[in-house]
Amino acid sequence: VQLQASGGGLVQTGESLTVSCAASVDSGSIFTLARMGWYRQAPGKQRELVALITKSGATNYADAVKGRFTISRDNAKNTVTLQMNRLNANDTSVYYCTAEVLPCFKPPDCNVWGQGTQVTVSS
Repeated sequence: VQLQASGGGLVQTGESLTVSCAASVDSGSIFTLARMGWYRQAPGKQRELVALITKSGATNYADAVKGRFTISRDNAKNTVTLQMNRLNANDTSVYYCTAEVLPCFKPPDCNVWGQGTQVTVSS
């Protein structure tokens, strides 16, 4: 399973941006995607959770983005999307998509990661 992120870019404070991620899963594969989501990492900081979504649609958000960001997924297309509204300078980071792949043969390391996409919010 491989993840390909898209979107990102440079926006002004208060504007919106969408980042998307597509997972390539071979037809007939035994693997399924459980939780999918987004993390972010700013320069000099640790990678942190932004939002997660289960296959049934249950969501979990970091406090810093609640009410501004919305995560969604399309199970048929194996995609996950993060709609980001009212962006501010603190949201400037590299955003990484991730997916939990089951069955997991190397627990607890069950996740695959995308290449990251830069989001820069200019004030």
